[in-house]
Amino acid sequence: MLLPYLLITALLFVAMLLYFRIADRYNIIDKPNARSSHTKITIRGGGVVFYLGALVWFVWSGFSYPWFFAGLTAITLISFLDDVFTLSNRLRISVHLLAVLLLMYELELFGLYWFVPPIALILVIGCINAYNFMDGINGITAMYSFAVLFLLWYANRDAPFIDDRLLYCVALANGVFAFFNFRQWAKCFAGDVGSVSMSFILLFALIMLILHTSNPIHILFLAVYGIDSVLTIIHRLFKRENIFEAHRSHLYQYLANEAKGNRLLISFTYGLLQVVIGLLVIQVAQWDMSLQWVYALVILGGLALVYVVMKMYLLKRYVTR
Repeated sequence: MLLPYLLITALLFVAMLLYFRIADRYNIIDKPNARSSHTKITIRGGGVVFYLGALVWFVWSGFSYPWFFAGLTAITLISFLDDVFTLSNRLRISVHLLAVLLLMYELELFGLYWFVPPIALILVIGCINAYNFMDGINGITAMYSFAVLFLLWYANRDAPFIDDRLLYCVALANGVFAFFNFRQWAKCFAGDVGSVSMSFILLFALIMLILHTSNPIHILFLAVYGIDSVLTIIHRLFKRENIFEAHRSHLYQYLANEAKGNRLLISFTYGLLQVVIGLLVIQVAQWDMSLQWVYALVILGGLALVYVVMKMYLLKRYVTR
């Protein structure tokens, strides 16, 4: 079974190199600005390879989960167009909404209790946007995606809930992207097309796991990103900032920009921390439900404490001097 994956990897590498030529020709680039964490003009949209990996799986699987893939196609296309042309928020949000509704239809969420679909809709759209906002330094999307894909694969070993070829194909695409992005001077950035499409895929698989196990604790597979995103929003609200505008206020951005930390080490640490938490979650999922809630609160509280302490230290040392 190794040969098909070697061929897929080679195909994705060729597709990525072809995209670089297209991006160069049509000027699909990311120019540094006051809110950027990079200083060189870099190709944008390299994360389109994530969709191509999912496309390979879709054909290979005999067109499984068609509504999910239709939603993925829609959200990938609008995100790519937004990377190139900067579309109106109304159009972009409308397509995001349609894509998430297709995902929910595939997962049969509309057949559950009446309050489940609206809650799921808000959470999925929120997670997609959080994943997108967290894509701010070299390697962080690649490393964190590897972490979540690994946790999904590990959970799938003992209680199969999804076609593991989807996880493999997306992981290979992520590996190809990482080859060009996990560098001090990245060859390309994921762009909205990458972070949005990857989050859409991961959320689809994660919700399948939650439905299969009837256990929401697996949402902690996104705990590290979740804490950074939510507490950063709260911090910006306290500062009376527009939370919908681009910024450099996430903890990882302060570590990379103000503290001048090694970006690749920061990205790797985010991924590694999520793997450790996720592996514990898989074990805790076997416990009594009341103990699971205690564990979840301890993990989220611990992450929040670390975030606050580090953020206060960085602000005091590097910003408010």
